[in-house]
Amino acid sequence: MAVFTPVSPTDLTRWLSGYAVGTVQAQIPISSGIENTNYFVDTTQGRFVLTLFEKLQPQELPYYLHLMDHLAAHDLPCPRPLSDRQGHLFSTLCGKPATLVTRLQGQSRMDPEPAHCQAMGSLVARLHLGAASYPGQHPNPRGPAWWHATGRLIQGFLTPQQQTLLRQELAFQGQHRFDELPRGPIHADLFRDNVLFDQAQVGGVIDFYFAGTDSWLYDLAIVANDWCMTPQARLDPVRTLALLRAYAAQRPLSPAEKAAWPVLLRAAALRFWLSRSHDKFLPRASEMVQPHDPAWFEQILTHHVHTQPIWPL
Repeated sequence: MAVFTPVSPTDLTRWLSGYAVGTVQAQIPISSGIENTNYFVDTTQGRFVLTLFEKLQPQELPYYLHLMDHLAAHDLPCPRPLSDRQGHLFSTLCGKPATLVTRLQGQSRMDPEPAHCQAMGSLVARLHLGAASYPGQHPNPRGPAWWHATGRLIQGFLTPQQQTLLRQELAFQGQHRFDELPRGPIHADLFRDNVLFDQAQVGGVIDFYFAGTDSWLYDLAIVANDWCMTPQARLDPVRTLALLRAYAAQRPLSPAEKAAWPVLLRAAALRFWLSRSHDKFLPRASEMVQPHDPAWFEQILTHHVHTQPIWPL
């Protein structure tokens, strides 16, 4: 959610005239994130988020926007895309496909306690169950094919030790695919900064633009790797149990899923080590960007490799 494409007040006013949302009162660029251009937009009729898509193509957007609309219709706290006066969910702004969605209430909790992890476990299970009836199909855009392609792009920037870790983990993951596990649309990026809390309740889940079809357990592993980590890159047992118990209360997991847990924790760590390394070594120009340090997920992956964490319930 950096600013790659500046939008002038004049451009925004002209574009918003296609929506029945009143007139602009405030336009604030959002600096967090690294994929799309985002602004908070306040009008005389509400508060919204404007997104300009920097990589996604127009033919790809219906999957994401209709998924968000589907989940919102199932009482999930997701942004709802607005249709313009012609009934379109997106159109061109400053040469990029752009959409306007509702702005949700709450603040991210960057220091989650067990109660927040418990709320997240319940929320993720509800999201998976609600998405199960979504008819759209889209492969996980950051799945194994992307891992290998990105690994080739960044390997020249890595130390010999890092190259060995990457080569061995890609080989390991290639021996452990879990296509038979329960699957469907997943968020695939449920980090703390993509979840808004209103008091102790989840008030919103944002940034669905890495979503795709994959195993639900993989999505849960992504959550655990961010929400339940200690400063030493280890899973905190109390927060992890709170997350998994709340999830399993909504959607019980099979023995096969429990057995796959350590492998998918590693897969989730690998994915974000690769993406953050790519953003660090091969950055895109933007007016505002806050890249993440890939060393953190390298540390998480290394710990998972050496400890092989088991399903704790």
